[in-house]
Amino acid sequence: MRTLHWFRSDLRLQDNPALTLACQQGAVLPVFIIDTDEPPESAVGAASRAWLDRSLRALNASLGGGLLVERGRASELLPMLCQRYQIDAVTWNRCYEPYAIARDTQLKQTLKSLGCVVSSCSGSLLYEPWVAVKKDGTAYRVFTPFYKHCQANLTRRSTTALDPAGQDWITPESATDIEALGLRPSPEWDQGLLEHWVPGEAGAEARLSEFLASGLTDYRVGRDYPAERSVSRLSPHLHHGEISPHQILKRLQAFPTDDNHEHFVRELVWREFAYHLLYHFPELPHRNLQSKFDHFPWTDDAERLAAWQQGRTGYPVVDAGMRELWQTGSMHNRVRMIVASFLVKNLRLHWQHGLRWFWDCLVDADLASNSASWQWCAGSGADAAPYFRIFNPITQGQRFDPKGEYTKRFLPELAAMPSKYLFEPWNAPAAVLHEAGVILGENYPQPIVDVKASREAALEAFAEMKRRAAL
Repeated sequence: MRTLHWFRSDLRLQDNPALTLACQQGAVLPVFIIDTDEPPESAVGAASRAWLDRSLRALNASLGGGLLVERGRASELLPMLCQRYQIDAVTWNRCYEPYAIARDTQLKQTLKSLGCVVSSCSGSLLYEPWVAVKKDGTAYRVFTPFYKHCQANLTRRSTTALDPAGQDWITPESATDIEALGLRPSPEWDQGLLEHWVPGEAGAEARLSEFLASGLTDYRVGRDYPAERSVSRLSPHLHHGEISPHQILKRLQAFPTDDNHEHFVRELVWREFAYHLLYHFPELPHRNLQSKFDHFPWTDDAERLAAWQQGRTGYPVVDAGMRELWQTGSMHNRVRMIVASFLVKNLRLHWQHGLRWFWDCLVDADLASNSASWQWCAGSGADAAPYFRIFNPITQGQRFDPKGEYTKRFLPELAAMPSKYLFEPWNAPAAVLHEAGVILGENYPQPIVDVKASREAALEAFAEMKRRAAL
C-alpha cells in the first residue's frame, strides 16, 4: 500500500500516531503544505513562520531529504498528489482549529471519493476535546473541575518509536525547496529571534532534558520569577508538534510526584483546557465568551497601543516584557500576565489588540492558548480572572524581579538604576537619575498613564459595563 502522511502540527518522527500507522501500511510519501486558504486568525504569524522554516528543515533532514513541501490550497493539492503518486491511503493527526476541522471533514469526503482510505489520529493532545466533558455531555468552563476530570480519567498511551532508515519512503519527483515557501520574515530578525532556540525534534528533546535536569525541582515557586530558569520553554516545541505531551508525561514518570511535578502537569492540562474551549466555543478567538463584555467601554488610542507594542510605556517590567517578546519570540508567563493586564485594564484597549500582536510575535503562537489566555486576562473568558484583579506593574516588578536582573537585561538604558527606583524611575531623586544616566522623556519614557488613576478608571468602566448589560 502506498500512503501519504500529511504533516501539520506534528513535525516529528517519534510518537507520531498517524505517521506510525502510515509506515505500518507500506511505502510512505511525507508531505507538508502551507495552506493558503487558511483564515488570517489561524494562518502562521511572522515569528512562528521563522520557527517553522527551521523545524521543516530539521524534519526534512531526519527524512533524508524526502519531505515534499507545497504551498497552495490543501483542498486541491492533496487530491492532486494522491493521483500523481498513486496513493492508496492518507493519514494525518487531527487539528482542532475551526477552519481545520471544516477543511479536514471535506477533504475526507473528497479523498474517499478517489478511492483513498483516510485515517486521522490524536497526536497533539492528551484528551480529545469531545471526550473530556461533563457528565451531561456539556463543555467545562472552569479549569479546576476540568483538571480533576482529566486527572481521574487520564489514559497514558504507549509512545511509539520509528526508525526512518528502515522505512520505505516514496521519493518526491523534485527536490525539497523549503526556501520557496517564503517563511522567513527577514534574515536579521530571524537570526536574532531564534538565537537561543533550537527548532526541531532534537531541539525539543534537548529542551525537555535540560528542564528536567535543572528547572523542575524549583518549578512551583521559580516559575513566577522571570530571571530564573525554572520554566520549561517547551511551548513552541509542543505547538509545532516536535514533541508530544505523552512523551513529556512518560519522561516525568522518572521524577518524584511532588508539588513541582503536579504544577507542571497542571500547565500541560491548561493547554488541554484551551483546546477544549476552542473546540466547544469556536468563536473564542474573536468574540467574548462572556457576553456581558460586549458592553465594555473600550478605548481606542493608536499611540498608546504602539507604546505598549514597542516597550515604551514608562513601566519597566512591562517594557522589558514587550522587548523580550520582540527580540526572542517569547515572554515569561508571569510577565505575559502583567503586560496583558496593563493593556486591557490600565490602557483599556481591547484584548483583540493583544491577541493579534502576540500572534505575530510569538514563536509559540497557538490559536487555542492565545485566545483563551487573552480572554482570561481580560475577564471575558472561561474561568477568567476577576476584572478587579489588576496587576500593579510597579509591585509586580518589585516582587518577581527583586534584583532587576530580568528587567535590566531587556532595558539596558536602566542598567545603572538602583533597585529601589527601578520599577518607578519617575520617583527617583534627580541625583539618582543623573548617576544612572537616565533622562526621563529622552532615553527612557515617562509613564503613559498613572497606575492608580487608570485602575480607578478601569473599575468604573467595569461598573458601566454591568449597568449597560443589565438594560
